[in-house]
Amino acid sequence: MALNYVWIGFFVIAFIVALIKLVVLGDTAIFNNVVNGMFDSAKTGAEISIGLIGIMTFWLGIMKIGERAGMISLFAKGLSPFFSRLFPDVPKSHPANGSIIMNFSANALGLDNAATPVGLKAMQELQELNPVKDTASNAMIMFLVLNTAGITLIPTSVIALRMANGAANPADIFIPCLIGTFISFLSGMIAVAIYQKINLLQLPILAFFSFFVALMLGLYFWLGALPPDEIALYAGLLGGIIIFSVITLFIVHGAFQKINVYEAFIDGAKEGFTTSVMIIPFLIAILVAISAFRTTGCMDYVVNAIGSFVALFGLDTNFVPALPVGLMKTLSGGGARGLMVDVMKTYGADSFQGRLACIIQGSTETTFYILAVYFGSVGIKKPRYALVCGLIADFVGVIAAILLAYMFFGSTIK
Repeated sequence: MALNYVWIGFFVIAFIVALIKLVVLGDTAIFNNVVNGMFDSAKTGAEISIGLIGIMTFWLGIMKIGERAGMISLFAKGLSPFFSRLFPDVPKSHPANGSIIMNFSANALGLDNAATPVGLKAMQELQELNPVKDTASNAMIMFLVLNTAGITLIPTSVIALRMANGAANPADIFIPCLIGTFISFLSGMIAVAIYQKINLLQLPILAFFSFFVALMLGLYFWLGALPPDEIALYAGLLGGIIIFSVITLFIVHGAFQKINVYEAFIDGAKEGFTTSVMIIPFLIAILVAISAFRTTGCMDYVVNAIGSFVALFGLDTNFVPALPVGLMKTLSGGGARGLMVDVMKTYGADSFQGRLACIIQGSTETTFYILAVYFGSVGIKKPRYALVCGLIADFVGVIAAILLAYMFFGSTIK
């Protein structure tokens, strides 16, 4: 229901603003621009979904091999003490546990193409346990919110874009991004846990976070010792090694288990094709609404209002130019990436605003996109409190990114 109101609100607000621009400001092109933008976004939504067919077909085929070979169950057992506390409604032996773990692992390494199909597979498996098929279950909400606030250990794409835009040290945002995404993940988990009355002060959960903190420190000392231009290279190498190792392990283990790995792959690949086609209407719906809101200038109005409000208290407003990245990231990852590059080009990659834009990009996720795609893939029409918790994680992530930017790079403000 919340998503329904948000979707309606995008169109109604955009229409009112466009009407005011036409009548008061004499902008005769505004409605034509809005309509063209919506048509372009509809085309983009279809292209994104069709573009997913290949990677979806491949990854769900690999996941089917892992499932039949028993590898998914082994992955699930390894982290079951942690995930069983967060997903008490999911049986420990259910394949959804393995898919959830694989999804979080791919997200952590910044491998979006790998994370999406595995995440959709996990959502389908959670739907099998869902007693009310059009309403999100507790487990589905926890998974979606943690996915929107997913921990990213290495922001490879952000580092690469900083390098392309002439940053002296492209990886200088690595530690702030790492801390920011951890805070966002933790806030999303706490928000859902409050709704679902889950006690987070349990030994497996505390042990998991202790391990993650140690992992962050290890990555910091390893990557921090490398030359700046090699960090993105080795980060990408690490991700590639892990993913290809998992693929090979699934296939080899399946062969040892004497299953027909080729036949298993084809069965899973068929599911990938069906899922890719299924998400088209849901993705187009949200992208078209976002386009209308953005084209009318509503996003700019929101940002300027925030800047004026902050200025009333005499606080520094240097963060305001980078704020659209955070607002857009909730709606569209591609749009936020474009805004991040624009901020770096306008203010400089090594400016406070440029670094902040990159930290925001690396610390937050596309809540509306993920909600539309993941829930849409299984026909969920009632997300319950999933959107609220996802937005809480995004909001905390943006605030954390701003504070971290001032902590690490406040001295660069001029």
